[in-house]
Amino acid sequence: MTGLSRGLAVDLGPEGITVNCICPGPIRTAMTEAVPDEHKIIYAKRRTALKRYGDPEEVAHMTLSLVLPAASYITGAVIPVDGGLMARNA
Repeated sequence: MTGLSRGLAVDLGPEGITVNCICPGPIRTAMTEAVPDEHKIIYAKRRTALKRYGDPEEVAHMTLSLVLPAASYITGAVIPVDGGLMARNA
């Protein structure tokens, strides 16, 4: 996805279209609903810098920020919204 996003950013840039890739980490969604809370806590404490699962709204806030005029010069970016998962496990 990151390669596709970067390629599209290059190809579509001349048309004024920006393309970015948001990479969510562990987020409380319907997909993670079946995971017991105690397992989520253990995973988050071991893997993320913030020691917790994220909320869908936190991903939505990043998405919103990228569609605002203030982000009109951001394209080809890969943005982790993962509570520090990648930073901690790099």
